[in-house]
Amino acid sequence: MNTQQTLAQLVDENYVYASVLYHFGIPFFERPARSLGEVCQEYGISEAGMIHCLEQAVAKRNSSNENSLPTFPVDLIIQYLQNAHQIFIKQRLPYLGKLIGHLTQQPSGASTALIHDLQFVYPLFAEDFIHHIYEEEDTLFGYIRLLQDFQKGKVNNAEMYYQMEQYSIQSFAIEHLVEDDEMLGLRRITQEYKLLPEHKPLLRVLYQELQAFEQELQTHARVENEILFPKALMLERQAREQWATVVSHN
Repeated sequence: MNTQQTLAQLVDENYVYASVLYHFGIPFFERPARSLGEVCQEYGISEAGMIHCLEQAVAKRNSSNENSLPTFPVDLIIQYLQNAHQIFIKQRLPYLGKLIGHLTQQPSGASTALIHDLQFVYPLFAEDFIHHIYEEEDTLFGYIRLLQDFQKGKVNNAEMYYQMEQYSIQSFAIEHLVEDDEMLGLRRITQEYKLLPEHKPLLRVLYQELQAFEQELQTHARVENEILFPKALMLERQAREQWATVVSHN
């Protein structure tokens, strides 16, 4: 990477660079022929600082601590998942929404029908996705934390019995498997994010970001299905055994 490269060349080299430029208020799709050095000078940004941010963004996207998660206790796994939720809500979704919003303002090579469909479906997807996240945190995560508190003696037997009658980890897990493919609608609209020769950088970045977001969601779902739920099932079983022991002694 060097400051003589144009914004178009940078974004073509790695789509992640586009999000960094956008974060600095530099719409890469409006000035694709400008060099990185020129826009840094224009916006009063240190060239070295910009390059550092670009490199860090790529490194962060490529990093993953998923392999170490099986060794984590349940509360840390929930914290990891909630941190991911915040990134989805505060960073990924707004950025995707802005890219889609710009499709009608900048040349993208997309058909009018495709732009209309994306701008109609995406807000619905985002709203439903955010609702799903908050519901999961309130119900599933809340129930798991209650199981932990019961083991620590912080929840009385009557409350725990009521909660275990109302919820079960197995039901949460089955429901989660059914809802795993949140981006099916967007994938169909874009024909599996199929890029054509006439598509401009804006649409190319959008499709790559959608694909990357879907991969993040798949990783997120895998952590829940393969790590969180097995640990939560064990926790629930222990809580049921503890409750039964307490009741039998009364």
